[in-house]
Amino acid sequence: MRLLSKAALQRALSSQKTLSVEGRRPFWGWLNAVFNKVDYERIKAVGPDRAAAEWLTRCGAKVRFQGFDRWQHDYNGLPTGPLGRYKIQGIDATDSCIMYKGFDHLDGLQHVEEIKFNKSMYIEDACLERISTIENLQASLYKMEVVSCGNVTDRGIIALHKLRSLEHLYLSDLPGVVEKEKTVERLQTALPGLNIELDLD
Repeated sequence: MRLLSKAALQRALSSQKTLSVEGRRPFWGWLNAVFNKVDYERIKAVGPDRAAAEWLTRCGAKVRFQGFDRWQHDYNGLPTGPLGRYKIQGIDATDSCIMYKGFDHLDGLQHVEEIKFNKSMYIEDACLERISTIENLQASLYKMEVVSCGNVTDRGIIALHKLRSLEHLYLSDLPGVVEKEKTVERLQTALPGLNIELDLD
């Protein structure tokens, strides 16, 4: 059985004119919540990397596997093979619907080096705080982007100081980050080797 990604489902449903705009909004919120539900039995059955890749692509994000340059965005095109063969090395959540309730999928990932949150409408402080407490990510994550995420404030950015391997951080178009100098100073104090690139007005 083929599963429609969020993007494919949106295209299919947008051609139907029966729902009003008001009727579609609650539907998409409900559907996004369904896409983010964690299936712990699935994680046990196929391993954390495969389960996380399914969650991410189902929500419109992309993944890059260790040893590959190509970003994978098609749920139905995820590579198959022996359990544990494909390890997620990069996550690009641009324009995706991933949300906090799905972040338990990240707990078992041990090889993630890069995460991009760009126009990710459900990303908020709690998401960044959650990432920062995952021990595997504290050890492996060295590059991160947070761009045009309107629900992120200084609190969420400051929480990233727990990512001890973080070397590059790009922050842009974050209206909720208001104490820029203080926030950057706290990060640099905790992570002296961190290169922070700012594009905040």
